[in-house]
Amino acid sequence: MNILVVGSPINQEEIISKFGEKHQITTFNDLTEITEEAFFKADVVFDFFIAEEPEALQFYEQRPDLTIFTNMAMSSFGNLKIFQSQTQNTVFGFNGLPTFAGREILECTIENALDKEKLSLMCGKLETDFEIVEDRVGMVTPRVICMIINEAFYTLQEGTAEKEDIDLGMKLGTNYPNGPFEWAEKIGIKNVYELLESVYEDTKEERYKICPRLKKEYLALV
Repeated sequence: MNILVVGSPINQEEIISKFGEKHQITTFNDLTEITEEAFFKADVVFDFFIAEEPEALQFYEQRPDLTIFTNMAMSSFGNLKIFQSQTQNTVFGFNGLPTFAGREILECTIENALDKEKLSLMCGKLETDFEIVEDRVGMVTPRVICMIINEAFYTLQEGTAEKEDIDLGMKLGTNYPNGPFEWAEKIGIKNVYELLESVYEDTKEERYKICPRLKKEYLALV
């Protein structure tokens, strides 16, 4: 298949790592760079920015037959429809945060039950396993891992242990592949903070309130 990718260099690398051996991949940093040849040759699109820029869906309506995967880790179809009420394209959400997109199983959301069969057919063509999760801000894996990272920052803030000790303890105690601070570095503090912020705004649940130490590290980056 011909896969068109719109995203950051990190996003592009993950899709190439996951699909590059079996499919043809063309990458662009944003919509303005997409060539006519690449656009009309594509079988499927992985656009990491649509949840932030819903108006981009209007661009893809030049080809209503085109299937689009967009990073929905910090949004949902309900939120997307506030800004872009409808589209002729088939759109699936996927977990596109750094380190997640390239995993063996593609974590996906769908707008309605009728899209389940379409997603199954498309993932079959892409030759990837997939898992459908509830269409909620934060999906499942990002929400859980970012909560773990947030709790680790509370532990650090209280002076109970240092980052290296917390990482080691979590890996030995839970058999996780990464400690929470290692995960935060790979995912990106900015992404961790903004995902937790999005989930808190969506749910107003106290367990998603961001640790001041995490907020301090985030503000140092922006």
